[in-house]
Amino acid sequence: MTVTDIPALNVTASFLGKDAISMRPDSAATDIIPTLTGTVGSQVPYQQVTITMHLLRTQGLAASYQNRFASDTSLGEVVITPDASTFGNYTVLNAYLVNFNELTINGMDAGYVVTISGYLITNDKMWG
Repeated sequence: MTVTDIPALNVTASFLGKDAISMRPDSAATDIIPTLTGTVGSQVPYQQVTITMHLLRTQGLAASYQNRFASDTSLGEVVITPDASTFGNYTVLNAYLVNFNELTINGMDAGYVVTISGYLITNDKMWG
């Protein structure tokens, strides 16, 4: 994952636990509106997404993210590069740090899970 305006927060495979990075949609790309005789689709111009990163506390990058939570949760544009070359990159706009998971401090789990929220452009053919 690349943080366009903050290269110090870029994440490569060596900073990740086995669950790596996931991205899930939080809203629909098309709203389905019921009508008297069926439904009609209303395409939306963006889709909100949540990115989950499984960082390792044993790497300094996890501490950089922890410090970023304390100072400024705004990330701006982030780019997710999928693990399959058949998929293109995902550009997530207006991204923010939202949360980090519970920290187990028992010497057995080095994970530091960070949640980021932003949006993807969808249905761009609507605009021309």
